[in-house]
Amino acid sequence: MSTATDLLTERLVEALYRIEGKAEIVNGHIEIMSPTGDLPSTAAFAIASSLRDYARAHGGRAYGDNAGFLVDLPNRKSFCPDAAYYTGPRAGMKFLPQAPDFAVEVRSEGDYGPSAEREMEKKRGEYFAAGAAVVWDVDLDSQDVVRVYRASSPDTPTIYRRGEVAEAEPAVPGWTMPVNELFE
Repeated sequence: MSTATDLLTERLVEALYRIEGKAEIVNGHIEIMSPTGDLPSTAAFAIASSLRDYARAHGGRAYGDNAGFLVDLPNRKSFCPDAAYYTGPRAGMKFLPQAPDFAVEVRSEGDYGPSAEREMEKKRGEYFAAGAAVVWDVDLDSQDVVRVYRASSPDTPTIYRRGEVAEAEPAVPGWTMPVNELFE
């Protein structure tokens, strides 16, 4: 028997299919996400492309911006990361039925300041609660370009800067990406 919450979630997911652009279901409503600019979009595409090369050789699947991942958390029912690696079940034309193993969030102009930091920390926690093993916070305006957060130690990121090679262990075993490629 479905509860009122289940029915609301089903309706929101159906509405999400009709949204043009990027959106997530958070706190019982659909949050539309603004398009991003040149550098964040280029970086997200570079990560997704590198993950696709990895997936072809090692299995799993890579996703670029705008793939929907359904989750069942109290305040969140979906994610739409900027790039992701996923080993769960396929979904055909539907949203993927669980969180990605590895999610990438590339900061845009509006992702700065105390409020934005709190929201990003909260979202990372939700990724981990939904089953993601690793989340990257990519900040192209910082010396600390890639902050790698792991579910096993969510408050202690590994930091990578220009000239270094970032990773996403244990979610994407053996995969690495030169930080400089995020700026090409």
